[in-house]
Amino acid sequence: MHMFALDYARPAQECEVTEAPPYRYDPSLQLNVLDDGRIAVRDRDLLRVLGATTSTAGSKTHFDD
Repeated sequence: MHMFALDYARPAQECEVTEAPPYRYDPSLQLNVLDDGRIAVRDRDLLRVLGATTSTAGSKTHFDD
């Protein structure tokens, strides 16, 4: 049996990152934080630009929002 979804599946495309994101993962908070210590997901301007703050801890599909 051939799964229907396999007819439409495409390999994931790698994003080329030209610069580091303006946040970093803080293991004690288990959240992404900005350089000034604020939680990245609370910065509405940042979210408007990036859409989400992808966590660098573990899975690349995990989001902090």
